[in-house]
Amino acid sequence: MITTPWDAASPLYKKLVVASMSLSLLGIVLAVVGAAGGNRSLMYTAVGILLTGVVLHVVGLVVRGRDVKTFRRDNPPTPRR
Repeated sequence: MITTPWDAASPLYKKLVVASMSLSLLGIVLAVVGAAGGNRSLMYTAVGILLTGVVLHVVGLVVRGRDVKTFRRDNPPTPRR
């Protein structure tokens, strides 16, 4: 029996989630370092990296929705009696 949504997730979804979280973390760290050092070019680079992380997150949501739709089509719910 599958106990968590992560266990049921496709490998593509898992890769997208990990990549999205990694890029978001990198963007946050670069933004903080750039702000602390007054380096505007580093801060703008951090914003681009953060936006890439957000886009990957949205793509992951689309992939997860596609996976759930396919699962539901292949395994229709049975009515309870």
